[in-house]
Amino acid sequence: MKNGHIDEVDQAILHALQEDARNLSSADIAERTDTSDSTVRKRIQRLEADGVIKGYSADVDYQQSGYPLRMLLYCTASIPERGGLIADILEIDGVVSVQELVTGEKNLLVTAVGESDSDITPVAQELLDMGLTVADEVLVRSHETTPFSEFDHE
Repeated sequence: MKNGHIDEVDQAILHALQEDARNLSSADIAERTDTSDSTVRKRIQRLEADGVIKGYSADVDYQQSGYPLRMLLYCTASIPERGGLIADILEIDGVVSVQELVTGEKNLLVTAVGESDSDITPVAQELLDMGLTVADEVLVRSHETTPFSEFDHE
């Protein structure tokens, strides 16, 4: 993989893993990509080593697991500090993700989940205590994802 370039086989592997990393074997992916099982395993190892695949995680339905509130908190941090704050924000109880936004005044998007409003309010307070401005809060009803279509060459 040169300069971050991935070929169609890598893309097909990534698409398959996004669809169902838990239940697809390397043999299943090899069949889809018209390659060998060992080729798929080696490519997955390389994609992991190169940081293209950052990890594997469960897609949790927080509402079904007893945490019906999903709150998006749009925050503003100083531009030089925003990237350095991400690890600390992820340590806050209830925070499940942080995205660094590079345009606009709101430059961090924090996602928190909780059972009630009293679970979310401390998250906002901790963000304020870190020197962030919480510019907006949005309550999310549902959140769905899909594999990136550009990786699908079928």
